[in-house]
Amino acid sequence: MKLDIAGLSDKGRKKEKNEDFFGIFRTESTDIKLFEDGALLIVADGLGGHIAGDVASKLAVSLIKDILKEEPWQENQNDEIKDLRDEGPLPLLREAFLKANESIYKTNKDLVKGSRPMGTTALSAIIVPGKIYIANVGDSRAYHIRNGEILEYTEDHSWIDEQVKQGLMSRSEAEKDIRKHVVTRCIGTHADIEVDVYRWHPVSGDILLLCTDGLTNMVPDSQILELIRKGGTAGEIAQKLVNLANETGGKDNITVIIAIIEPKLLQQFFLKTRFFWRKHGKNILKVIFLLTYGLICGTLGYLLRGLIK
Repeated sequence: MKLDIAGLSDKGRKKEKNEDFFGIFRTESTDIKLFEDGALLIVADGLGGHIAGDVASKLAVSLIKDILKEEPWQENQNDEIKDLRDEGPLPLLREAFLKANESIYKTNKDLVKGSRPMGTTALSAIIVPGKIYIANVGDSRAYHIRNGEILEYTEDHSWIDEQVKQGLMSRSEAEKDIRKHVVTRCIGTHADIEVDVYRWHPVSGDILLLCTDGLTNMVPDSQILELIRKGGTAGEIAQKLVNLANETGGKDNITVIIAIIEPKLLQQFFLKTRFFWRKHGKNILKVIFLLTYGLICGTLGYLLRGLIK
């Protein structure tokens, strides 16, 4: 399965440090044996205002990745599965989240003596041929995008989203509320957590976006889609999304992972060539100019020496 994947994390314009962390793990570059063909993506957003949010996010990514060092899971051919949590790698993914929570919670009990223990959101996706498996705790978000439209996205575990679901606040009111950053679920601060799981069915050309709320609180879905519709490599899209979040305020850390499922090879070659040229084109032209100038000068010098003789 061909995948074009890129991730980027930025501290934003207002924060002093970056408490986000992410990981992109492919079978050919890691010792993860959970899948034979695919990728594991993880995004974590350390809780601001708590102790060591940056440590918590790094721990969560590392723990989830390490716990998933299992033998390759076998695709369940039973269509009668009644509980999505029992399908494919989701039991292992949920277990990874639970153990990460247990480990960070224990660290808090043993070492953190304060009312604001370290914690983090955690969002993970396993991409395999024909399926995307997702686990989520917190307000980081995943989008499944096809032809420039959002098919599916994960549910945020935040205070304002709870208010909207209960009809106590409108979505427009929620977007302006100063309590947007208050999460109702996270990794590490409580002994028990509930993990949401999803199974999506991608086709060639679909895009998976994983991001922290530093993007979604700054950039509405309509602008995210407008940018994605313009196309580009995964790296280009990730960079543009981070830039856009900073341009609209950059009030929080921003982390983005883009995965393009089975991109068209010729189109990707063209896009990557364009991206390379935009990044290095000026330097290449300078080198060409200097070489050409040196060649011309050398040739003229040789000809002039011949005439003088």
